[in-house]
Amino acid sequence: MTDSGTLNDNVEDSGALDALLASVRADEAPATKKKGRKKKEAPAKDFKAVLWASADKLRAQMDAAEYKHLVLGLIFLKYISDTFVEQQQKVLATVSNPESDYYLGDDPADHQEALEDRDYYTQENVFWVPADARWESLRNQAKQPDIGQLIDRALVAIENENPTLRGKLDKRFGAAQLEPGRMGELVDLISTIGFGEGKKSGDVLGEVYEYFLGQFASAEGKKGGQFYTPAHVVKTLVAVLAPHKGRVYDPCCGSGGMFVQSERFVESHGGRRDDISIYGQESNPTTWRLAAMNLAIRGFAADLGQEPADTFARDQHPDQKFDYILANPPFNISDWGGEKYDSDPRWTFGRPPAGNANYAWLQHMLWKLRPGGEAGVVLANGSMSSNQSGEGQIREAMVRGDAVEVMVALPGQLFLNTQIPVCLWFLTNDKTQRGRDRRGETLFIDARQMGSMVSRVERVLTDEDIAKVADTVHAWRADGDVETSYEDVSGFCYSAKFDEIEKNSFVLTPGRYVGAADLEEDDEPFDQKMKRLTALLKQQQEEGARLDLQIMKNLEAILNNG
Repeated sequence: MTDSGTLNDNVEDSGALDALLASVRADEAPATKKKGRKKKEAPAKDFKAVLWASADKLRAQMDAAEYKHLVLGLIFLKYISDTFVEQQQKVLATVSNPESDYYLGDDPADHQEALEDRDYYTQENVFWVPADARWESLRNQAKQPDIGQLIDRALVAIENENPTLRGKLDKRFGAAQLEPGRMGELVDLISTIGFGEGKKSGDVLGEVYEYFLGQFASAEGKKGGQFYTPAHVVKTLVAVLAPHKGRVYDPCCGSGGMFVQSERFVESHGGRRDDISIYGQESNPTTWRLAAMNLAIRGFAADLGQEPADTFARDQHPDQKFDYILANPPFNISDWGGEKYDSDPRWTFGRPPAGNANYAWLQHMLWKLRPGGEAGVVLANGSMSSNQSGEGQIREAMVRGDAVEVMVALPGQLFLNTQIPVCLWFLTNDKTQRGRDRRGETLFIDARQMGSMVSRVERVLTDEDIAKVADTVHAWRADGDVETSYEDVSGFCYSAKFDEIEKNSFVLTPGRYVGAADLEEDDEPFDQKMKRLTALLKQQQEEGARLDLQIMKNLEAILNNG
């Protein structure tokens, strides 16, 4: 369907325009003069629960890996349709307002012509949604048996009208194996979700999308967690790197969580969204589409490459260097095709082993940094001490090359998909930038005692934990982000010189450097404490002997009675 056809349909639908005008005027009227009541929509605070209920509708017959794409696809469709209608209302309010510079008079035909002007939408970064692809149109057909095919056609139409979305929407609704009527029920359920309530649609949708990614990762278990990094871990990377402006890159971007947190950091520090440019790459096609939708919802002009592709084999940004790199690459992967890259120029510090990609990821990111750039990478703890297949030599070369700036050991149980303890590597190619001259030094932070358990199997880093780690790094760099001066703290942080790391055979485990935490002193005199503890020990030994005797008597009684 062409633009003209779509808009003409709208123009000819005078009833729809009247309804739209009535809606605009109702919104402009004082609250006390409104007649009737708007259709009740779920309040913002209930959005996530409502959406998760929608996922449960499909869960009975589909696994999480499949229904994830259906539900997230419908959320995306609802979002762009809602934002389109919202922009329609703004355009109509503008051209029908006598006090507006864009006032066109009272002729409805002029108003309708303005609604056909795509510039009103594109200049506000609002996707153009053809009439047949709008949510209300689909909702009216939700009970039809071919609703899945109708949704697929709607997604194709949206892609055709919006080049930035071309090839990035998952069109699997028609082929979904659902019970008759189930897809229509899902459409009806998502229709109850409103994106008003005084918040931007994108903010609410982004929040919902992020919540759902986490819920799906948990539901899918190990496999689902491959594309999801817990938000609090990403926040820690972002807080340390502090990407105020410049190019941000994630070579294995999953669903785009690193970019979302980076944008939040910029805005929370008084910057603008376009202060950073986003570049990503992802090899999994379905995850690549999730990322595209996630970023589109938030209005990001991200470059995720021409297509989903393996970062090592087909770099989608071959001529680009970046100010900041954030990544959570898959841990310890052995099938990365390492044998194919024998003389790759990225291996500045040594050829990574064909059986483990950890040091290939680290060196790829160092290669992609522009001068003075910084990278934060999540890896398994084994990467800090492994000496297998030359990894120890690569790590030594990286330390000698002053590429390793900060190492952070994190507590266990942070990830939904693995119990492997993890750490954060912070790398740079110039330790004279962003603060004092730190050449020959590496900061070690042991954060293993941080975090709070939010369930039997999941630990979360609190905002206070994240701030403590980030503030320590900023104080150590003396980069001006905090006013405090850096000091080593036993059991938590230590600034090590090169020779100390060399004495530790270039093992980078923070626990080797920070030492044991100081115990809190009490006021009890030593002699008095020893006397008390000795008496307590004697008392417990006597009690132990008494219990042993009682157990023996009980056993003898059982044997005699048997």
